[in-house]
Amino acid sequence: MRTPFRPTAMALSVAAAFPLQVFAGNAPAEVTDVLDPVVITAPVMDTPTATHINPRAPIQPAPANDGASLLKAIPGMSLIRKGGTDGDPVFRGMAASRLNILVDGEMILGGCGMRMDPPTAYVFPETFDEVTLIKGPQTVTKGAGGSAGTVMFERKPTYFAQPGTRFQASVTGGSNNRYDAYVDAKAGTTLGYVQVIASEAASDDYRDGNDKLVHAAYQRKSLTAAAGWTPDEHTRIELSAIESRAHAAYADRSMDGVVFDRSNVGLKFEKTHMPGLINRVEAQVYRNYVDHVMDNYSLRTPTGMGMASNPDRETTGGRVAVTLLPDQVHKIVLGVDQQTNVHTLRSSTGTNNAYLNAVRTEDARFHTLGLFGEITHILSDDHRVILGARHDDWTAKDQRASVKTGMSSTPNPTVGHERTEGLLSGFARYEHDLTSQTQASIGLGYTERAPDYWEIISKESASSVSVFDQINAEKTTQLDLGVTHRNGPLEAFGSVYYSQIHDYILIQSNVTKGMRAATIARNVDARTWGGEIGANYQLTSQWKALTSLAYVNGQNTTDGRALGQMAPLELRLGLEWDNGQWSAGALQRLVAAQHRYAINEGNIVGQDLGSSAGFGVTSIHGGYRWSKKVQLTAGIDNVFDKAYAEHISRNGATVMGYDTTTRVNEAGRTWWLKAQVAFN
Repeated sequence: MRTPFRPTAMALSVAAAFPLQVFAGNAPAEVTDVLDPVVITAPVMDTPTATHINPRAPIQPAPANDGASLLKAIPGMSLIRKGGTDGDPVFRGMAASRLNILVDGEMILGGCGMRMDPPTAYVFPETFDEVTLIKGPQTVTKGAGGSAGTVMFERKPTYFAQPGTRFQASVTGGSNNRYDAYVDAKAGTTLGYVQVIASEAASDDYRDGNDKLVHAAYQRKSLTAAAGWTPDEHTRIELSAIESRAHAAYADRSMDGVVFDRSNVGLKFEKTHMPGLINRVEAQVYRNYVDHVMDNYSLRTPTGMGMASNPDRETTGGRVAVTLLPDQVHKIVLGVDQQTNVHTLRSSTGTNNAYLNAVRTEDARFHTLGLFGEITHILSDDHRVILGARHDDWTAKDQRASVKTGMSSTPNPTVGHERTEGLLSGFARYEHDLTSQTQASIGLGYTERAPDYWEIISKESASSVSVFDQINAEKTTQLDLGVTHRNGPLEAFGSVYYSQIHDYILIQSNVTKGMRAATIARNVDARTWGGEIGANYQLTSQWKALTSLAYVNGQNTTDGRALGQMAPLELRLGLEWDNGQWSAGALQRLVAAQHRYAINEGNIVGQDLGSSAGFGVTSIHGGYRWSKKVQLTAGIDNVFDKAYAEHISRNGATVMGYDTTTRVNEAGRTWWLKAQVAFN
């Protein structure tokens, strides 16, 4: 555990250094920042396969404090709640490594064997320029797996045609002593730039609709620094470094996350608009190190013996891709990517942080080397075919000498064993511009996903304390259809899918093994189908109506019952008013009851707890824009103080001083206020 840094002080010093240049300096050659005048309540698909979000726009409910909180605004996306932060995103009933998460092109893998720290726990949304969700297995260039989809948190490069500066900042306050702030300052010339980004987010425990306190306090900080060399506007070499710190209380388990430390260094090269056959070359290498500590005494009153666990993970990787334009009707992307990650663990009993003196022991290591290619063939001005193929060599090694079975340990029967898999993925998609306003696509994708750390190392099998040699790679075949329409006052989208999954990796808890209960991983065959539809309609020059509907159905065809952890039918209705300076709006979220469930079955994040009741939640917001660069937004979420919990929430744990609930209840009535500035 390392000494914490103070990004708030850094943010203030950066802000103090830039104002004169911000108001008086020359602007870089880029579009002047214009703040979004309305709160995003349900973003529409931009293309038949992708949805884009501006992570810096105010969003309701409550501006996001981490990556998963931002993603839940997308129709079809859910959040498995554990406390006030660090929830796991779920898309179309699929979580964890079924949903690839890329942060500036890099893989971040958490350390916690119980998923306290999913990749999105290390994402500070406002420090990114754009977030993109690609639905289904419809790309092979963004890493292995990703059967449900791929999420990319991205920062856009900046080229300064003349010396100048760029400055963006926001501060959010709200109920439960919530406080968020971020500063992004960049300065550069034609030869390059420097950038510093600092962020902080914190909140106390929140109260649910029954006025019961939920163990959910957190604090998160990050600091990013980058320096880029730009010899021309189409060439960039960037060196970046990131440090982040956090701690968070958890309402769903017997321990809290008292340390979430991340260190990152990355190097990128990008050359675009090249003449001839090779049009674009991009390359990057990176190292991510995550140091995580969980204990049952730092953020709560212990009810028994003190315990602490300190896993960490080092992930190194790289990627090279080349875009070829052999003629006017073909675009080819060829590349290779690689990732190696090593996981270690140390632990202790007592309340004096004795784990700091313990020796780390490596329990697993993974290596993946992938080759990929995509080709776009333009049939005509309004017809396209896109094909992609990928092959990954995946290797895993079990380094555990023993396996914990409750409070004791037993020798690991697979210690030293190594597994190697050759994984295939591919897709074929046809895109058709029905009119200049309407685009449609149909795609068939196939992907093979190797079991991840939480499935192959953290779980047992039905017949052994180790599942390392007994679980197969997951194989998904999925048909995706999508359509988008933009014409005059109407923006609409629809996407449907049907998926067959062979060797679906099912996680089942409370399995009786002798005198104890265990959590096991096993393969089943499964089927899922569903979709999302939505529309925004400009009623008048100032009024806009919004709606979206999402549904997923999952079936465990091996056992003949529902597939666990499927979110129920959800409808969102919104109304926005904006006269260019003042804005206001409301969001009504209606969620149906869920009676299709599989007790104790699900994924590595959580298992079904039974049926759940439906609910409706109303939220309102308003805003004022002093200019295109300064705005204030305020909102009240859960206006009627509804007491409710999401169907796929984790179960509530017994925490001294807090009520125990079946699921982790959502927040009751909360208010928030957000101020933003953006200058070039």
